[in-house]
Amino acid sequence: MEMTSELRPPPAVEAASVEPSVDPITLEVIRNKLDDIADEMEITLLKSSHSAIVKEALDASAAVFDAEGEQIAQATAAPIHLGMIIPAVKKFVELFPPQEMEEGDAYILNDPFEGGTHLPDLVVSVPVIVEGETLALATAITHHQEIGGRSPGSTPMDATEIFQEGLRIPPLKLYERGVANQTLLAMLAKNVRIPETVIGDLNGQLAACHTARRRLLELTGRYGKESLKGYLGELLGRAERLTREAISRIPDGRYHFVDYLDNDGIDLERRIRIEATVTVAGSELVVDLNGSDPQVAGPLNCVPASTLAAIYYVIKVVIDPEIPNNAGCYRPVKVILPEGSIVNARPPAAVNARAVVVRRIVDCLLGCFAQALPGRIPAASGGHPLMLSMGGIDPANGRPYVTAEIGTGGMGGRPGKDGLEAIQTDTSNAQNIPVEALELEFPIRVGHYRLRRDSGGPGQHRGGLGLEKSLEVLRGELRVSHRGERHYTAPWGLAGGGAGAMSRSTLVRADGSRQGIPSKLDFTMRPGDRLELWMTGGGGYGDALQREPERVLEDVRDGKLSQEAAAADYGVVVEEDRVDVVATGELRGRMRDQRGPISWMYDRGPLGRE
Repeated sequence: MEMTSELRPPPAVEAASVEPSVDPITLEVIRNKLDDIADEMEITLLKSSHSAIVKEALDASAAVFDAEGEQIAQATAAPIHLGMIIPAVKKFVELFPPQEMEEGDAYILNDPFEGGTHLPDLVVSVPVIVEGETLALATAITHHQEIGGRSPGSTPMDATEIFQEGLRIPPLKLYERGVANQTLLAMLAKNVRIPETVIGDLNGQLAACHTARRRLLELTGRYGKESLKGYLGELLGRAERLTREAISRIPDGRYHFVDYLDNDGIDLERRIRIEATVTVAGSELVVDLNGSDPQVAGPLNCVPASTLAAIYYVIKVVIDPEIPNNAGCYRPVKVILPEGSIVNARPPAAVNARAVVVRRIVDCLLGCFAQALPGRIPAASGGHPLMLSMGGIDPANGRPYVTAEIGTGGMGGRPGKDGLEAIQTDTSNAQNIPVEALELEFPIRVGHYRLRRDSGGPGQHRGGLGLEKSLEVLRGELRVSHRGERHYTAPWGLAGGGAGAMSRSTLVRADGSRQGIPSKLDFTMRPGDRLELWMTGGGGYGDALQREPERVLEDVRDGKLSQEAAAADYGVVVEEDRVDVVATGELRGRMRDQRGPISWMYDRGPLGRE
């Protein structure tokens, strides 16, 4: 069976004009005010958080929805959350009709099969009621550091069903008429390893939602309820009209791309296929993920909320990132997800590592748009090179702890510029947890933390570098869930550029013995053990033999490129801190003759060129 998700039948729209009854200046003022409200929610989330994954790594987002569950504004935060909150709010509106919502209510869920994404992501929503009518829903999503289950951090790599991953919360009332659901809160606290942190972050979500509620009531007081509702509707229609205009500028056609995941955490030798076809027809766009593998035994499965987030993110950045960020952007888009597949899994599938799949869906869709829009799309990014969930009991105080490590790769080289180094602007916008914060709170020491030389894919515009990092356990046992990618499949280069270097991880025991760690594995570290991590770089863009020798020399001087790689990948001979112009010309000539003309678009590294 095939699931078709279409975000509302798109009405016929002729032009990106403003309705005659709508004042365009007031419309813009209200749009910016709504964006400010969402951003203030985000600041409240981050400033009130108890966990490093939120207050340091910024894994949380906030948005405002209308009473029908249509998103009208979202904070500038994690792009991956663009579509993730939408199904949750739709589920709240379905089960708790807006006409029955009351002052003091608040709703919560995390069940991936009822509007959620994966169990650590808790969604909280508070209705904004004006004159007895629900005007809006203020909503916050936070990745909680822990939600129970078989491993600290709730991301076991050997999970085969969702029941092993933590506590499932269906859509429920967290508050009713201002009274907390103490039964639910007590059950939540009893099922997690760090209850103070989890409840603290949950209170932060409520604070963010009530911040938005106050601001929306102020906005209603200024413009009036009915007038504001009219402007909200016009904002959605305006975003749709602008999106249709942008889509119509893409050449009509059918664009197809396939990429692969390393494995599912259970069968470590099986590569997993993600397939995408994008069809552009006039002002409408169809994204079809048929051909993707069936859902897998391990935790690398997506529910529609996660898959839609990947699709909406790519559409937003490719079409026009300046279009107001609301549900109107997605009305011209039809999404086809094969049921029972890795992109639309059925229960009781394990889903905790769904972010890995999300990033590969992004790569596939960018691969499609690279065909439709040559010269506008970058090469592949590092593609979720690493996420560690770690925890144990600190012998110094007897208290359990849970933390995370976000390992960043390089961004892909792009037309006119190199890829950014060691950053995750593709889908997450997550920051690293600073060394000082990690070492201050947890019995872990960082041995080194630096850019990984030679990791960026070669190209006229080099791929960004990934990171190198080492983590040592100081006391007690540390349980680790290692969720990595691109150990076996490389970030592809584009337009003649080379693939980025692949990731790898090594566990060095206190006795000096070494063990290679596959991309997905749960294991235990003990005092003196050290985990060494090398994260992938981005793919390169354009012919590396066209890169200016002086830029290659600059990379060598900066430690980003070795002299050996300068010669082997770029044909540039560096001797005594200078370019040997004659030797470089001769070497590049031989390399061009041996290689021949560039006849491929994508360089997949070990998977070949096409």
